[in-house]
Amino acid sequence: MKHRRTTPNIFGRAKQLHREMTPAEAKLWKHLRAHRMGDVHFRNQHAIGNYIVDFCAPRRKLIIELDGSQHLEQENYDEERSAFLKSKGYRVLRFWNNDVMNNTDTVLTAIWNTLKHEDESS
Repeated sequence: MKHRRTTPNIFGRAKQLHREMTPAEAKLWKHLRAHRMGDVHFRNQHAIGNYIVDFCAPRRKLIIELDGSQHLEQENYDEERSAFLKSKGYRVLRFWNNDVMNNTDTVLTAIWNTLKHEDESS
């Protein structure tokens, strides 16, 4: 099957990651899925080009990435990835796994404020 936004291999990997979410991803997904963040539709483990993002609201062009300790050693990769996604018109929000697990309300407020600010500026 041909995919417009990625390759079949990347799409298959995204499906696998969807089934194997981290605890932080699963916790945030409970709040984002099924239009629970207003009328915004989020997808998890969404493939764009050669990258798989944790959460994406395609119509709102918003990506949410959760970072664990491994991201401390891959700062250049994360910057390159964010630059690619921004070149495609996406805004990228990053949160630490620890914040999702221990400060969920703060993370949700930041996401909500980003979506609300977008609505006010359109």
